[in-house]
Amino acid sequence: MKFEPTVFRDLFVVTPQVHADERGFFMESYRKDEFEKAGIRDVFVQDNHSSSVSNVIRGLHFQYGPPMSKLMRVTRGAAFLVAVDIRKNSPTLGQWFGLECSENDKRQVYAPAGFARGFQALTDNCEIQYKCSALYDSQTQGEIAWNDPEINIDWPIKNSPILSERNKTSPTFKDWLKRAESDIFVF
Repeated sequence: MKFEPTVFRDLFVVTPQVHADERGFFMESYRKDEFEKAGIRDVFVQDNHSSSVSNVIRGLHFQYGPPMSKLMRVTRGAAFLVAVDIRKNSPTLGQWFGLECSENDKRQVYAPAGFARGFQALTDNCEIQYKCSALYDSQTQGEIAWNDPEINIDWPIKNSPILSERNKTSPTFKDWLKRAESDIFVF
């Protein structure tokens, strides 16, 4: 397994070793000892799986109680995976990382707690699976507008994304920063 650091502290692109032949392929998408060698000590307690049509944007979502890390991968089609640093004291606060991943390249994005995450489906029947380091809690979930001008994510498909009602009304990054001044946020 290959762990490529990014400009963001603790955010990695993870590329598993794929063993392929005429029958298909085999790979380890997660292996605790390899992740620990890379400094990732999260214990994953929940797996999620979503399916989306092309041009769906999901996110930017995060959870602050308990804080949640995610290991995201595309298992069908292609998607643009995004992580935005929302850690109050981070030198990269408000900056984003994006990477096109697909079922073919098998790359994954590990984003620790303190990042808002999302994606844009680039193909129909796009499937994303992600491991979470905390159980989902609707009372401590948060989101930031996918199109916040201060963050300015360069989404691959520009026109008329398909959004949930929640994502149509998500607060701005400035609103998050005002809320983050409270001590309830641990990252």
